[in-house]
Amino acid sequence: MMGNKDLGIDLGTANTLVYVRGKGIVVREPSVVAIRTDTKTIEAVGEDAKKMIGRTPGNIRAIRPMKDGVIADFDTTATMIKYFINQAQKKRSFFQRQPNVMVCVPSGITAVEQRAVEDATKQAGAREAYTIEEPFAAAIGADLPVWEPTGSMVVDIGGGTTEVAVISLGGIVTARSVRVAGDEMDEAIIQYVKRQYNLMIGERTSEMLKMEIGSAIQVETPETIEIRGRDLVSGLPKTISITAREITEALADTVSAIVEAVKVTLEKCPPELAADIMDRGIVLTGGGALLRNLDKLLAGETGMPVIVAENPLDCVAIGTGRALDNIHLFKARGNGSGRSKRG
Repeated sequence: MMGNKDLGIDLGTANTLVYVRGKGIVVREPSVVAIRTDTKTIEAVGEDAKKMIGRTPGNIRAIRPMKDGVIADFDTTATMIKYFINQAQKKRSFFQRQPNVMVCVPSGITAVEQRAVEDATKQAGAREAYTIEEPFAAAIGADLPVWEPTGSMVVDIGGGTTEVAVISLGGIVTARSVRVAGDEMDEAIIQYVKRQYNLMIGERTSEMLKMEIGSAIQVETPETIEIRGRDLVSGLPKTISITAREITEALADTVSAIVEAVKVTLEKCPPELAADIMDRGIVLTGGGALLRNLDKLLAGETGMPVIVAENPLDCVAIGTGRALDNIHLFKARGNGSGRSKRG
C-alpha cells in the first residue's frame, strides 16, 4: 500500500524523532542546524551540527531553530524538517507520492504558531500536514486508553516545554503547558556553577551533569564528578569537583515549577477523572522523566502513584506515528486534538 509511508514527527526543541508508518522510529537526531553566517548556507543538520555547538569558527553558527517547543526561525526549521523527511525516506521510490505528515505541537500553542508548523512541514515536502498535541501523542505512545471514557494523566517533560494533561474520550479535558523543562534545567546548572565557582561551563557539560548525577530529591550517596570550564576571574581553563547534592540544589526551582504545573492540572480535574487517575497513576514521558527520583518527588507531592513510561524518550514519536491510523479524526476536527474540551 502506497499510503503506509506516511510520517509522524516529534519536532522537539532538543531532539527530532521521525516515525515511519509500518517501520517505527527511523530518525533520531538533535534539533540543531549549523549555518554559515557569510553565505547563509546550511553546513550540517542534526548530530553533526550538535557536535559543533560551542566549537564553531566565527563564520559558522550552530543554532536550535525551535525554542520552547515552537518555531523561532521559520526557514531554518523548514530546512531541518526537509532534511529529516529525506533521512526517513532514503529508499523512497520515484513513483511514491509525497507523505502525509503528522507533527506534534505543545498544547499551549497559539493558532499562529500551529499554522507556522504546518506551513514549514508543507514547505519541507509534505503532501498534507496535521498537528497533534504533544501530551495527547505521549499518552497514545505510552499505551494509555485515550479513546475510552476513563481519565488518564500524562506529564511529558521535553527540552523546551513540560506538558501536563488529563485525557479522556479522545480529547484533552484539562491541560497545562509550561516553558520549563530540560533546557531550563541545563541553564540552571550553568548559572549555579557560575555563581558558586566563578566557572563558565557549556551546554554539553551541564547536560552531562544533569544526566550523570542530577536528582529531583537529595540522595544520601555523596557522588562527585570533575568538570572543566573557563575561570571567569583568570580567563583560563580550570577543573573543579562538584557533588550530586549541589546539582540537586541547582535544579530545585525548575523541578518545583514542574511539580506546581502537575498540581494545578490535578486541581482543575473533574472528580470522576481524578478517581481514575488515582487508580491508574500519573505517567511520566519525555527526556525529563529520566531525572532520578522525579517520580518519587511527584508521588510524595500529589499523593498519587507515578509511573515512568516504558521508553519515555520515544512516547511522543510513537504516539504521533500511531495517530496516523486515525488521521480521519484529525481531518474532521480541524487538525487539533481535542482542543474544544479544554477546561
